[in-house]
Amino acid sequence: MAQSDAILDRLAGLHPKIIDLSLDRMWRILDRLGHPHLNLPPVIHVAGTNGKGSTVAFMRAMLEAAGKGVHVYTSPHLVRFHERIRLASPDGGKLVAEPVLAEALEHAETLNEGVPITIFEITTAAALHLFATHPADVLLLEVGLGGRLDATNVIDTPLASVITPVSHDHAGYLGDSLPGIAREKAGIIKPGAPCVVSRQPDEALDVILEIGVERGAPLFVSGRDWNARLENGRMIFEDSSGLIDLTAPRLPGRHQIENAGAAIATLRAAGFALHTDDIEAGLQSVQWPARMQAISQGPVVEAAPPGSEIWLDGGHNPSAGEVLAVRLAEMEEASARPLVLVCGMLTTKTATGFFAPFAGLAREVLTVEIPGEPASFTAEALAEQARIAGVPARPMPDLMSALAAIDTDEPPRILIGGSLYFAGHVLAMQDAVLA
Repeated sequence: MAQSDAILDRLAGLHPKIIDLSLDRMWRILDRLGHPHLNLPPVIHVAGTNGKGSTVAFMRAMLEAAGKGVHVYTSPHLVRFHERIRLASPDGGKLVAEPVLAEALEHAETLNEGVPITIFEITTAAALHLFATHPADVLLLEVGLGGRLDATNVIDTPLASVITPVSHDHAGYLGDSLPGIAREKAGIIKPGAPCVVSRQPDEALDVILEIGVERGAPLFVSGRDWNARLENGRMIFEDSSGLIDLTAPRLPGRHQIENAGAAIATLRAAGFALHTDDIEAGLQSVQWPARMQAISQGPVVEAAPPGSEIWLDGGHNPSAGEVLAVRLAEMEEASARPLVLVCGMLTTKTATGFFAPFAGLAREVLTVEIPGEPASFTAEALAEQARIAGVPARPMPDLMSALAAIDTDEPPRILIGGSLYFAGHVLAMQDAVLA
């Protein structure tokens, strides 16, 4: 076991709840750490339900193409905790090294003196300490959950903020009301700091606009102040400065056009005058694992029927299900194959809402329990959720058994998904090293 893993295990025992939204414990630990949140590089703060990570990945790729040093904080990780913290370096940024991470975690643990604090709060504080003590041109800071009371919401004057599409998720913490969820996400909007807003349901947008006006924050709204669209296979971005004709981004799916557009709009609002060549380079070099990631080799491919086309995606809520179904329907139209889903999900997610868009599109869902996740649906319970949503389903003992059980008249198109935790399990099986 790595030293950082042992420290993380100790930190996880400091608070009985994994999630307990509050900023009181953050202010205390930041005070003990010497207020690192006041000594950060310029911050771009990102909240939303879907698309946060992809939007951050696009911004990082574009900024690094322009030669900028970029720190990045995202969550959750897929395989190793180190994925959450990326430190700027002259050759493009690197995931935090094990000795550096272990030292930062141990420093935070020592100063915390055993006082109750959630694992996300103390690790976020340690990450802020690292970001404050390593030079960079910008920090891309992704919200963990919600926004208003999230541990990252300790930044008074961000360079800019972003709110990606808002939808239903984490109902146990954010509630079932879309306006209420939007109000939590919009908690990152700060007075005077520009906020870029991706396309939103009307009831969510109304709340975001209201809070933006209350706080005197300039808002740049998709469809009003900027627009990103796919046209003849090209990505077109347009705002008050004019139109840019770009190669479509490397990440597949129409939803990634919106995410890439939000990235461009945010960097412009933040004052980065990027050359079109840097934007283009970022669109083509961007990487974001487990978001419609093609799997072409390894144990998963060997277990599936010969000739299978396999995709991995960590989407896990109804909005993600809709986006994935649209993308897979487009793929079906371009190249017909029988579609089979292999899914594991957490009981905190609305499984029927995730599966519903696949009714009539997927042949069946093969369900599995996510190994090592106490909050996972059992395979039987998840299969029942899929059937309720109108998709035939069979429970299976594990991923490899599910892949081996696929029986179609021609090589299938397989989507493995339903959870970032499940996606991480798949990548670990593949012995993936995420850099």
